[in-house]
Amino acid sequence: MACAARIRDDVAPRIAAFTERHGRPPGLGVVLAGQNPASEVYVRNKIKTVAGAGCRAELFRLDQSAPVEEALALVRRLNADEAFDAILVQSPLPEGMGKDAEQRIFDAVDPAKDVDGFHPFNVGLLVQKRPALVACTPLGCIELLEREGIAMKGRHAVVIGRSDIVGKPMAMLLLHRDCTVTICHSRTAGLPEIARSADILVAAIGRPGFVTRDFVKPGATVIDVGINTLTDEADVTRLFAAGSKKRAAFAEKGSVLVGDVHPDVEEIAGAVTPVPGGVGPLTVAMVLRNTVTAAELRATRKAAM
Repeated sequence: MACAARIRDDVAPRIAAFTERHGRPPGLGVVLAGQNPASEVYVRNKIKTVAGAGCRAELFRLDQSAPVEEALALVRRLNADEAFDAILVQSPLPEGMGKDAEQRIFDAVDPAKDVDGFHPFNVGLLVQKRPALVACTPLGCIELLEREGIAMKGRHAVVIGRSDIVGKPMAMLLLHRDCTVTICHSRTAGLPEIARSADILVAAIGRPGFVTRDFVKPGATVIDVGINTLTDEADVTRLFAAGSKKRAAFAEKGSVLVGDVHPDVEEIAGAVTPVPGGVGPLTVAMVLRNTVTAAELRATRKAAM
């Protein structure tokens, strides 16, 4: 995606300057537990992008059966390692680690190295409109809106989804840019009507094709954050017309990636981000930028001590 490429280009001089000044590149440590196929792809793309930009990017694997204590010990080791300025713990974690494993591990990451912006300290700074490190997916969405010249000030933005990873930080970022923000979810009464009032509609609910034409105001900007894998032919047939590229891809591979937005929305919206190739590359680009930001902030704090 062109926007993601521009973000990477913008960061390049900062990486070069940091490396020259400190005798090492910014460093990212990625923790991957288990063997989730989607996570494998995401992590590979993140490491490829960060390393390709001239940073250090190292993968630390944990077995599917690893206890949460092992993951916590690894995070503490990365916290103490000065070669790593940023830490990313790929979710989801294996179920065997426990229901509260993600929160425990995110809380254990040094806030100064929290490349995903999930630590309560960084979430608090975001709420107070003085963010340092912000969740990469919503931050990438904001970058897209700004770089494409989509007006936000005074506009109505509707976010469908209330997750800590996307929905809530997305709403905060839009609010800080003077949008009037409504957060909705699957149990919101009159959801299509509320969504249809939006100038900017963000779909992050994790349901393939959930947002249909009835949800969209003519000319609205629609950001599709959903990434869903369809393996049932009936679902593909329901969403995509005969002769479509998605049907052809399904026939070839037996699965296809789709977003939360129904393909018919393209006929009414002013702009819709594609899936794949839309928000995904922006998220990866923001992992790179946050890695560099974390390195710079840590170096500044050390110099001030």
